[in-house]
Amino acid sequence: MAKYDKNEKKTDYAALLRELKEKGAQRLYLLWGAEDYLRDSFFEEIRKQCLVGGNAEFNHHRLGGSPLNLQKLSEAVDAIPFLGEKTLVEVHDFDINSVKDEDTERLKGIVSDIPEYSTVVFSLPTGYEPDGRLTAMKTIKKLGSAIEFTAQAQGLLIGWITRRFAALGKTIGRSECEKLIFISGELMTRLIPEIEKIAGFSKSEAVTAEDIERTAQRIPEASVFEMTDALAEKNFDKAALLMAELLLSGEHPIKILAMIGFQIRRLYTARVALDEGLGQKFVMESCGISFPFLADKLLKSASGFSTKQLKKAVELCAESDYRMKSSSEDDEDILKELLLRIAVGERE
Repeated sequence: MAKYDKNEKKTDYAALLRELKEKGAQRLYLLWGAEDYLRDSFFEEIRKQCLVGGNAEFNHHRLGGSPLNLQKLSEAVDAIPFLGEKTLVEVHDFDINSVKDEDTERLKGIVSDIPEYSTVVFSLPTGYEPDGRLTAMKTIKKLGSAIEFTAQAQGLLIGWITRRFAALGKTIGRSECEKLIFISGELMTRLIPEIEKIAGFSKSEAVTAEDIERTAQRIPEASVFEMTDALAEKNFDKAALLMAELLLSGEHPIKILAMIGFQIRRLYTARVALDEGLGQKFVMESCGISFPFLADKLLKSASGFSTKQLKKAVELCAESDYRMKSSSEDDEDILKELLLRIAVGERE
């Protein structure tokens, strides 16, 4: 589940497409972000705008970006279109944070003088976060369009999931869409194969929660969320089973502990919100929740714990982290002990 930032603005993909189709491709783009499905789709629209006709591929210049050969970039930018109107220069996997100081001025000179017939697109690797303080980043943002493709807002994502299922001859309700997002995450690239699997598995026209439960692949964060839900419901057997499944999946115990610690801190904050009469919006802004339905789910889970129990659980997670990093104890044993101690923590 993506971390929520109250200052983060979701990408308005529809507005981006409208502007591209109305005004045509600009001379310079920098594309990055977690939602690589939208990033790749947007680049495909740029490609369609720039490359028209049977000789289009002659005018599509592809360069690798790690490290970027600035001489080849300069030559590609200046290349006159062959039997066409536009040249498209694609720089994939561009490592903008590693541009050397001596290369920054040359890069600035190239992107400052892009011919009218050229469009240059720098595409950063998936999961890559550009450093906005660096000169190379500031230059591209000033001269072109720097677009971060974030996960979509709840309503847009649910609408997209519904349409994907409809294209496969299936219908799906809102609550089932929310369940799929919870289990498999909010990124479209990850959701596409899950949607196809579920549609193929479902025996009826309408996709059910059971179809999703049986077929969709869980992200580790969902398993941790369900584990703490089970603890809130005093169902230790289910919590232990989910822990065992995470360990068998190959996730490193330190990573599992980090996810548990993050979830426990969110639960503690949600519990405080319940105690103080604060609402859903506070939880979303404070607890790393992207969608309202997930905030409601967190609040419901937090209601199954006391404030004292969750405060103790936060301390236990910190203690377990220290033990993993400073002792010779078995990491899996520490995790199992943590789970048991959280379950009985209020009575200690």
